[in-house]
Amino acid sequence: MGTGEIVIVSPIDYKPDMKLFNGAEYTDNIESALSDADVVVTLRVQKERMDDETQFLDQSKYFKDYGLTSDRLKLCKKDVIVMHPGPMNRGVEIENTVADGEHSVITEQVTNGIATRMAILSIIERGKD
Repeated sequence: MGTGEIVIVSPIDYKPDMKLFNGAEYTDNIESALSDADVVVTLRVQKERMDDETQFLDQSKYFKDYGLTSDRLKLCKKDVIVMHPGPMNRGVEIENTVADGEHSVITEQVTNGIATRMAILSIIERGKD
């Protein structure tokens, strides 16, 4: 199973090292990134991992410029799937109506993630014998 086009979007100051994302594209324009998207995965800004937390944009500005809103979701394909691994900062990276909406598989994603991690830990523990 292959993936299609992968587009990473963020403010230019948060641009990742694209060598780590072989074949992915980068843009700082969320509208162009969402255009005809099949799946949208949004992540929280991890201020605690920044060298200088002052480099974090104001939360309301970040949401205005990069938040996944119901209006922005209309740019995607009609049957788009919305994912987020959690924890979510509602109103920062994702709007409540999107997180809880018909396109969201976030609850299932988080539930399956817990079961997957438990299974992996069980396999690792068994291998110690």
